Amino acid sequence: MTPREAIYEVLAHRTVRPVPYTLAMEDVVRVRLNDHYKGTAWSERITPYTVGVAAVDTDASTPISDTHYRDSYGGIWRADRLPFHLETPPLAEAEWGDYVFPKPEVFYRPEMKAQARITCANNPDSFIIGGLGWGLFERSWNLRGFENLLMDVVAEPEFVEEMLDKLTDLYLDFVEYTADLPVDGILFGDDWGDQRGIIIGPERWRTMLKPRWARIYAAVHAHGKVVMSHSCGSVADIIPDLIEIGLDVLESVQPEAANMNPYELKKRFGDKITFWGALGSQSTIPFGTTAEITAEIQHLAREMGEGGGYIMAPAKPLQSETPVENAIAVLDAFTGQTW
Repeated sequence: MTPREAIYEVLAHRTVRPVPYTLAMEDVVRVRLNDHYKGTAWSERITPYTVGVAAVDTDASTPISDTHYRDSYGGIWRADRLPFHLETPPLAEAEWGDYVFPKPEVFYRPEMKAQARITCANNPDSFIIGGLGWGLFERSWNLRGFENLLMDVVAEPEFVEEMLDKLTDLYLDFVEYTADLPVDGILFGDDWGDQRGIIIGPERWRTMLKPRWARIYAAVHAHGKVVMSHSCGSVADIIPDLIEIGLDVLESVQPEAANMNPYELKKRFGDKITFWGALGSQSTIPFGTTAEITAEIQHLAREMGEGGGYIMAPAKPLQSETPVENAIAVLDAFTGQTW
């Protein structure tokens, strides 16, 4: 069975052993592993179950100083501190005025698309994912500023819905441009949740975001592609809605967030959606012992992997605070599955 075939098996909710996995990490962790192993040969142990490509530069921006850049929507960001910070949103008020919404062609990158085709051809045994970056909620607060957007959803809902309609049309164009590639799935990112629950509340999410994501997911399915979405935080309240509108794979599954215990989610929804992630990036990975990390990965593989519907991964790429011995424990457990 090829890695690509293994992913399709778990998507069909059939048990696969070893459990397919992905192992992303920040560059500083990769450097530490290179130092520990005296080279990069360790990375060859990682099975390439998935390979990512992109044809749309959803983060297209222009530097305007050593510390700031302007995104393609017109927002000014400060980039010399982490996380990057939106200092000046393009829409100071909940009105359009003379603002010109960007056309999809602003984000298209023919050279990236050509390289994506080469990558697809060179990785026939991997499940190829076309990435489309931040989604509707993220881009709406990029336009208005985070705090402003949270007030708008209560005080200016009609403006918010008009803004989301414009973004939806834009993302439908992005789907068309990306689906032309021989990819297996299309991955979106939209952080709907914080540690407690849905940021704008599940009811407003259902009113404002659900019908628009339903259109986008339907467009992906119309091209015969798998729909994949990333969201940090607690999204347990809307998982039934996500299933209803056609989400195939939910990525991140942060176990530390409210009601996001992956084993409980598996019991409730494991036959209807595939979970991707679930290894705690705020707990197990940075603070666990190597024995605890190995035990939790074994538990995830046994319980979450049973009946398919699970791709094993850290909830977030291995972060800079990950001790090198813990990174090694994750690597060893993922690549050495024997249980």
